[in-house]
Amino acid sequence: MLRRVAAGAAPESLRLYRPENVMLFSSLDARRPGFARAVEIAGEAGFASAIRLAGGHAAAFLEESMAFAWAIRDEDARLRIRPRFEALAELIVAALQRLGLDARVGEIPGEYCPGEFSVNIAGRVKVMGVGQRVIRNGAHVGGVLTIAQSEQLRATLVPIYEALELDFRPETAGGIGDFDASLGVEEVIDAIQSVLVDRGVRFEPSRFDDATLAAAEELVALHEPERSPSGEGNPLEAIAGKTLLHADQRASRDSPSPGDKK
Repeated sequence: MLRRVAAGAAPESLRLYRPENVMLFSSLDARRPGFARAVEIAGEAGFASAIRLAGGHAAAFLEESMAFAWAIRDEDARLRIRPRFEALAELIVAALQRLGLDARVGEIPGEYCPGEFSVNIAGRVKVMGVGQRVIRNGAHVGGVLTIAQSEQLRATLVPIYEALELDFRPETAGGIGDFDASLGVEEVIDAIQSVLVDRGVRFEPSRFDDATLAAAEELVALHEPERSPSGEGNPLEAIAGKTLLHADQRASRDSPSPGDKK
């Protein structure tokens, strides 16, 4: 999708979706001595494994989470990396605050896949991680917000981070359900849409066309771990998950991008 948006073949796109259980490793992880064992651990825990092209270290996408993918055309994409991170993190914080949560932007010491633009609750538990990939004329900001399955998240990440020989404090990992069990993916998406609509963003629902799906299939090999415990499965299918909102954003002077403030 990023390539098509960057080429001007498709408009700016925001996709919010429910993924399947998949462990996304980074290219940095793949170079570590314990990577093969980490992939095995993920498989034993019921997670497909894939290599993502942005981000720092292993992060779990869970069935009870909301993943996001924001593709933007920008001829000066490399000059606006930080503003895009700020915009996305601020959007998630605004949505979670509307749901009554004490959401904040910032890294918690010892969190998994640490990042300056992680979103946490009350400065104690990381619930959202974000990464960014930049190509010529475009950028993709993507990541995941954990809703539930906190115990499974921690139980899976602990041995994986041990195998990769990376620091991780399990008490810093969790989901928004740890703070309000009534909240689910649908409530989060409604809150995000509400924030964006209030900011003048206009949505046009859309689907992936055949050309985009075909192009994605050709890129699957880039995301396959060098060594898989089963050798089965398509990582693209696990990452793809179930789309809950896929909309083109038709930008105009009165219609800012997701994180822009009026």
